[in-house]
Amino acid sequence: MSALTAALYGALIVYLGGWYLDYWYGNFSLLLFILSAVTCAFWLAERFRFRPAREKAARQLEAGDAARRAELARLGIDKVDGDVAEARDKVLQQPWWLDWTAGLFPVIIVVFVMRSFLFEPFKIPSGSMIPTLQIGDLILVNKFHYGIRLPVINKKIIDNHELQRGDVVVFRYPVDPRMDYIKRVVGLPGDEVSYLNAQLKINGQPAPLTSLGEAYDDESIHYMAQFSEQLGPVEHRIQRRPQIAPFNEMQVSRFPQRELCRYSIEGFVCKVPPGHYFMMGDNRDNSLDSRYWGFVPDENVVGKAFFIWMNFGNLGRIGSFH
Repeated sequence: MSALTAALYGALIVYLGGWYLDYWYGNFSLLLFILSAVTCAFWLAERFRFRPAREKAARQLEAGDAARRAELARLGIDKVDGDVAEARDKVLQQPWWLDWTAGLFPVIIVVFVMRSFLFEPFKIPSGSMIPTLQIGDLILVNKFHYGIRLPVINKKIIDNHELQRGDVVVFRYPVDPRMDYIKRVVGLPGDEVSYLNAQLKINGQPAPLTSLGEAYDDESIHYMAQFSEQLGPVEHRIQRRPQIAPFNEMQVSRFPQRELCRYSIEGFVCKVPPGHYFMMGDNRDNSLDSRYWGFVPDENVVGKAFFIWMNFGNLGRIGSFH
């Protein structure tokens, strides 16, 4: 069993090393599931086989020692060298390969359950959600707000709240579901979303905007126009270039149900299909979002982002971003 445990840890190191060096994509949910299953098997074996065997051996050791002492006492020998307690402790001691498998099961299963059904941490890798979220923000995502989903396969089994316009949502990228994206919900199923000449409209109604002046953007090294935008009950900030640039239709991919969208140099108009959502970044001129790769299916939704728990470059970022 020690050789098997060493082989399993070797495979884990190779997998994590290749993931870190970008030789392949990693699936952390699947990894946690496998680790939970493997450590659970070792934990059950320890609970019902290995530990009872060690306890039986310890009892036999104690019984043999007691019999030896009784025989010596019968012969008139009162003082007996040796203490069986140390030997008993060694017999009961858990071997390293069980300590690093069965011993880790409670920790791994707690992490797996919390990450799968309660909260999951994410790191913001790009500036597509500036000014709401900055590069390097470490955020928490509520996994149960929109319903309970089975881990790994992401199938919803219990409904909860519906997605609302203005929610900041983490989802699996429709083009490559191995990747997680974060954007703001702009269009719900059945909505008509248009973005023409940098003006967002939902079902023909402009999203209210209030100018906040210009602010310097470190990522683009330009001054950007910032606005307060209202989407449903949510008021948030967005930014875009001061001068409106023509929309480049050449950047739009051939995504499923693209026939529901019309593109021009002014922008686009899209009808959101049932069971899908239209997502946009708050950094409107620097966000690869539903304008370019299409709608997000409900089954791709991971959870609702709600809190910045750390930014090592700026501790003042910690807190709610709503």
